Amino acid sequence: MIKTRQHSFSFEGKVALVTGGSAGIGRATALAFGAAGAVVVIADTNVDGGHASAAMIVEQGGKALFVRSDVTRAQDVEALVDKAVSTYGRLDFAFNNAGIEDEPGALSESDEEAFDRIMTLNVKGTWLCMKYQLRQMLRQEGGGAIVNSASAMALVGAPGQALVAASKHAVVGMTRSAALEYAGAGIRINSVCPGTVRTPSMARALERDPQRAQELLKRHPAGRFAETRDVANAVLWLCSEHASFVTGHQLAIDGGLTAI
Repeated sequence: MIKTRQHSFSFEGKVALVTGGSAGIGRATALAFGAAGAVVVIADTNVDGGHASAAMIVEQGGKALFVRSDVTRAQDVEALVDKAVSTYGRLDFAFNNAGIEDEPGALSESDEEAFDRIMTLNVKGTWLCMKYQLRQMLRQEGGGAIVNSASAMALVGAPGQALVAASKHAVVGMTRSAALEYAGAGIRINSVCPGTVRTPSMARALERDPQRAQELLKRHPAGRFAETRDVANAVLWLCSEHASFVTGHQLAIDGGLTAI
């Protein structure tokens, strides 16, 4: 276990898989799992970023492995889960974080290419990950916990973001349905629904458009945007024994955005 910081979670002997782990929320969550003692398998199509995330965990005394994986390809996802299990013996936790957003725009002006791109990564990718993660968790003793990355847009309407909102509503629907299917098998399945998160890419975008930044900030009653650690802490809590009776839940991490 990493010795440099104190954490409220202890995942010694556990194996966690994080997709989209090369940067932002995925990297923060992978680092948090590593800091809590879990062995971490990081998946992404960004090879340099994925290796960097794994190296950060190792440098802090943890264990991590990067696997290049395109979550929209069944053979990639199956190979990813197989690699995690062949290397570390089991799969206890999965955070299905790989996804995509899009520039705001009117639904009437959206095109088929954007629809297919968003639905393929956000919906098909989440489905494929759950499919192969569940197969492994059903085979092993002790079940497991899966957390899917949804969005505050999955809980409300999102003018200008209809396609992304639709994809995240689909993630919530899969999460709830799968939670009911597998609750009796000791597998808990939940989702996190962040508002605006100050990832490095989002921070750069907001700096380029201060007016949009102010408009977004006004929608968050807490008066700030989420930090990546806010989402990471929620994911770890949902995977922990502290949430052992929580399944089928959509956890809003939005500073009150969806409470209005």
